[in-house]
Amino acid sequence: MTQNEDWRQQVYDRYVSSGQAPAAQTGEQLFKSRAPYINWIIENHLPSDKSVRIVDLGCGHGTYLYFLGKHGYANVSGMDVSREQVEQAHQLGLTNVEQADLLPYLEQSPDASIDIFLMIDILEHLDRPTLFRVLNEVYRVLRPEGRLIGHVPNAAGIFGARVRYSDITHELAFTDRSIQQITRTVGFANVDVYEEAPLRYSAKSTIRRLLWDIGTVPFRLLNLAEMGSYHAILSSNLLFNAQKA
Repeated sequence: MTQNEDWRQQVYDRYVSSGQAPAAQTGEQLFKSRAPYINWIIENHLPSDKSVRIVDLGCGHGTYLYFLGKHGYANVSGMDVSREQVEQAHQLGLTNVEQADLLPYLEQSPDASIDIFLMIDILEHLDRPTLFRVLNEVYRVLRPEGRLIGHVPNAAGIFGARVRYSDITHELAFTDRSIQQITRTVGFANVDVYEEAPLRYSAKSTIRRLLWDIGTVPFRLLNLAEMGSYHAILSSNLLFNAQKA
């Protein structure tokens, strides 16, 4: 890290105490609000084989690792640059989390050694040169037909700017088209991109989904008028699943 980027390390060193990441509670308390969404990702985007090797890059305090364990995935680990978040993960009993810088961690990993990489809210923290270096390394380390599952701010989202500028370390936002472009450029063959519409899992969430379905219609009609397509990913974030050739 150059002297000009010392500010970034300063932010990451205080990622919890600054209020950017939640403070430690018990696992159930800390992770409860995210349970429906993460369980949906695990059930819909991860293989049924519980022996697959999964690494969560930039895992924070280990939310996904916690739920992967609940689902029976045993061969999982994570890394994060934030000392505070790694310490918090250890306090929560997630000892399979280590502190490391992203690019050196990948560069030290053997070829074709990982089945699944998770990069949840990570790519937006990278500048363009680092983004491509990281993704090239991710592709190298994935096994054939391995997958990268990512979650990023959506530049085309109705409130996408709120996420893009919610963290001083964010450098980028993406669209479905730019995610396709980036991942295919580094070699991924099958890339699916998803809108993050509210899930239905309770009465309240069902109402939220109904409001979303109705409220986004005018934006989709405007997209149809300008671009000739009713389809548009309008959520503040988007999810993608890219498979290695």
